[in-house]
Amino acid sequence: MNSRLDVGVVGGSVESAVGRAHRTAMIMDGRFRILAGCYSKDFEITRETAKQWALPDAGLYECWETLLDKECKNLDALVVLTPPSMHKPVIIKALELGIPVISEKPLCVSSAEAVEIREALIRSGGYLAVIYNYTGYPMVRELRAQIASGKLGNLLHIRAEMPQEGFIRARADTGEVPVPQDWRLQDDGIPTVSLDLGVHLLQMIAFLTGGQPKRVIGSQKAYGAFAPLIDCVDAIIDYGDDISCNLWYGKSALGYRNGLRIRIFGSEGAAEWNQMDPERIRMTNRYGESVSFDRASDVLVAADHRYQRFKAGHPAGFIEALANYYEDIFEDIHARKVGTRNKSDYAAGVDVSLQGLRVLEAINQSNGLPVAISE
Repeated sequence: MNSRLDVGVVGGSVESAVGRAHRTAMIMDGRFRILAGCYSKDFEITRETAKQWALPDAGLYECWETLLDKECKNLDALVVLTPPSMHKPVIIKALELGIPVISEKPLCVSSAEAVEIREALIRSGGYLAVIYNYTGYPMVRELRAQIASGKLGNLLHIRAEMPQEGFIRARADTGEVPVPQDWRLQDDGIPTVSLDLGVHLLQMIAFLTGGQPKRVIGSQKAYGAFAPLIDCVDAIIDYGDDISCNLWYGKSALGYRNGLRIRIFGSEGAAEWNQMDPERIRMTNRYGESVSFDRASDVLVAADHRYQRFKAGHPAGFIEALANYYEDIFEDIHARKVGTRNKSDYAAGVDVSLQGLRVLEAINQSNGLPVAISE
């Protein structure tokens, strides 16, 4: 495929945490061209973003509503990179105008909002993908293939964690903890740390195992500099079929920049992937024999040409994983444009996002008591 998609972008300015990463991932393989943008509520920041990224001034807008109204016929997709509380109105209006939507996670801030978005998606017959970039790593996709092939046997239990230190690690020169963006300092029905980190873990478990959570017991604590803001979450999730999962994530774990790790244990073997060593999987069989392998090994999917921007031994990382996810979305939208409507097996949509939000709401309700996950 030599086609390219023209996209508009809402949010993701040079002052955001994710804007530069998304812009780089979009253009890495030449699949997307940014045609229009409202990168910030402050138009001067929007203009500065366009200047730094060499984007056209002609496509800049002071408000996202005007962008959608003026550009809806010119866009192949809209990329939503705003804070989560703004996602719902932007996504629904884009769907109503017939624009395919690519949304940064979390899809929105509650299961009720997710249901509204799903209803808008059904009404419009449109397209919506939610970006969970960690499942763009080739070796995460390899792990999924290994599990599906039966290498681990029947799944028994899962350990998934994402510890970070951003709410407790101080600057050496001032002794103060850097203050994050305003939206990260507001807890509502789901604590922001869960919308930021927990959604990744739940989507990754769904991606790797196809598991459907049934019940959860959760505990939430505030240990860092911004208490009473929740910054440490532990949960035990029952996935049915006697599969249990221990979940731990937060931003008050000193020593971890991003400690994302998942371990999956089965009747015939176990496997582990660590985001800080993303090119490698460690697997152990029931006889105690362990092997560590990368995308140059005898693998099922990680040797695909699309993951070999450079040969193994020269590690691909976070931006490449995000670009892989954008490639999945490109294939989806391009297929819709030419009428084949093939659906990528890798790009997540509204359903997995809704399921994750329901789990996070149940964790928030739990307070040490079991809560059933609503359907």
